[in-house]
Order: sequence, then C-alpha cells, then structure tokens
Amino acid sequence: MIEMQKLGKHFEAANPTIKLKWVTLEEGTLRQRVTTDIATKGGQFDIMTIGLYEAPIWSKKGWLKPIATDAAYDVDDLLPAIRSGLSHEGKLYAAPFYGESSMLMYRKDLADKAGITIAEQPTWAQVKAFAAKAHDPKGGVYGMCLRGKPGWGDNMAFLTTLVNTHGGQWFDMQWKPQIDTQPWKDAIGFYVDLMKQYGPPGASANSFNENLALFNEGKCAMWVDATIAASFISDPKQSKVADKVAFAQAPVAVTPKGANWLWSWNLAIPASSTKDAAAQTFIKWATSKDYINLVAKEHGWGAVPTGTRKSTYANADFQKVAKFAAAEKKAIDSANPNDSTLPKSPYVGVQYAAIPEFQAIGVAVGQQMSAALAGKVTVDQALKTAQTMAEREMKKAGYAK
Repeated sequence: MIEMQKLGKHFEAANPTIKLKWVTLEEGTLRQRVTTDIATKGGQFDIMTIGLYEAPIWSKKGWLKPIATDAAYDVDDLLPAIRSGLSHEGKLYAAPFYGESSMLMYRKDLADKAGITIAEQPTWAQVKAFAAKAHDPKGGVYGMCLRGKPGWGDNMAFLTTLVNTHGGQWFDMQWKPQIDTQPWKDAIGFYVDLMKQYGPPGASANSFNENLALFNEGKCAMWVDATIAASFISDPKQSKVADKVAFAQAPVAVTPKGANWLWSWNLAIPASSTKDAAAQTFIKWATSKDYINLVAKEHGWGAVPTGTRKSTYANADFQKVAKFAAAEKKAIDSANPNDSTLPKSPYVGVQYAAIPEFQAIGVAVGQQMSAALAGKVTVDQALKTAQTMAEREMKKAGYAK
C-alpha cells in the first residue's frame, strides 16, 4: 500500500482530472473505520481497502459497486481462488492488489543435518519429528515458530487451518458451534504440546511480525505462516538465513482440506461513492498487469505485489528472484473457500467464516487458545469456554435453530 501511494504520481500524471487523497490506517483501525462508514452509508471514502472476509458479506448486502472490468484489464488473468472469493453472482465486487496463502518455510541446512527430507506436502506428525531433532534452545534454535497472539486474523487464522486439516469446522449445517468437538481437541492439543516442547519462549504473544523477526535471526527451524513471508526470509538484506531456506505446502493431518489459508487485500467501491468513474479508473490501474510492470521497473521484480495474477507467476524475471513462486502459487490455487472442511459447512471461508458475527467470536476464541498456550488454562477448559461464548453469540444473532 505504501508503494502504491508512492507510485500514485504516475496515475495522476496520466489522469490529470483525478486527484488522489490517501488515508493510511493500522489494520485494526482500518477495519473499524471502513465497516462503520459502509454500514452507515457515511460516504467518507470513494475507495476502500477490504479483505477477502468482507467482500462476500458486503456484496450480498448491496454495500459495494461491481468492478467494471474491460478487455485490457483481463479479469481471467486473476488467480481463480482469489477471483471466486471476491465475486458474487458472477460479478467481481473487489479487485485484489495482493493475495496470499500459507505454507511451511524451513531451514534446509537443519533438515539435512538431521537427515530428514521434507515432502512437498508433509504431515504434521513428520513436521513434529523434525521439530524434535532441530530444537536446540542452547544453540539459539527453536524447532517450530507459530502464531500465538490472540485475534481472529492472528492466532485463529493459523489455528483454523490446523482444525480444518484435523477434520474440524467452526459451525455445522445448523450453525451450531463445533469448538468442543474431538477434531478441535486433537488440533489444539497437538499445537499446545508442539509449542510447549519445541517453540520459542513467550510464543503466546507472537504473531506474524514477531515470528518473522525470529526466523530472520536464524532462530526458527520451521515456520508455518503467510506465503508473503517467503519473500522476506529469502532476502539477504533482511534475513541471516536467506540462502538456507526451503518451502513446502502447509502440513496436513486427517484431510488436506483447508490446510492452508486464503487471503487477499482488495480495493472496493462503496455504494455511497459519488465518484464512481474516477474510482473505477484508479482501481483498474492499481490492480492491473501494467501496474505490476511499473513496480518491477521502479523497484525490481522482487518488490512486485504477489498472489493476484497468473501472468506474474508466468514471468521469467519474477521466477528468477522468487524461488518460492511455485510453492506460493500452488498453495493459493489449492485453497477453496467454498469447500474447506471435511464435514459440510454452511459458511464460505478457509481460515474464517464469512458471517458478520465471526470477528467477535474469532477474537474471543483466540483469547482462550492463547491462554491455553501460555498454560493459564487447560486445552479442554479453553475449548469449553470458547464453545459457550460462540453459542451465546450465535443465539443472540438468531442463527440457533
């Protein structure tokens, strides 16, 4: 986004009648501001940055204008999983400027030393075996780094994928929360055990940025997180272990379904905008192939926004600098927000359920899981409390049959 703001001068030069005014906010504040504005039809913004979570909810409510794409924009070039998540009744309601899945990033040198070969899509049991061999706290290396900080987009983004692959789900077809079921007990029990044995100290406070810093310092043998991390940990300017990293698909347990998440940040036009034509022009520019080429020209192919277009991954110059490209694209392509759980689920979303109530539920459950990781409560207590809170929220919202 900061990059896009800097390059905005190119857009203004090409479109002298359109002036850009940027409002930059921290992620949590951004969500609050845009949600309030769109729900109250405040009309404060002509373009909003929204996530894959909001797009289906808001388009169904009629809060967004469809994106008017043309032949030059080449909507078929968008990665199918991302395009599908941003469409409602066949129309695109938000255009992605960045997309991601999750994958396993690991130290190839430590795997070689331990005599372990990591499969293209390993099981969690295999990953745990490597963590046990690589864990060397005295030598400053922890077997596994994972998110522990509470939040629906923090620890619950990762933990939902872990629950999915253990055969669990957030809600059954009657919208009854499923948090105190066996798959959740298996998944969360495994996670707490893994992190207590082989994780860094204070893991319950770590999210993406903290784990990225640990990995770059050479302190993690493995890390499962957003695919975008690959571009940082393989950059010698940022990472002490840049030449030692390798990539695999997110680990699986009972089923490969929902094992890796899907997310994108997107530009959308609120229905309240009175500058529709100008907004459409900017969005088409900022999420186009030409824009990606502009970033490459100004800052190199290592800096281009990833996770949105097939043509980026097909580009030989991009492949040269992004040794993670094939693994990232495979992860994004394999994620299916419409079919991410073993039992049938009534919601769309891989690492979240695309219903308005999910944010509050995800935050509350995330706090319980973080407390279990910190050893303040048992896994069973945490799941029981989380189930009660989720049931209360769903009843209040009128879902409970």
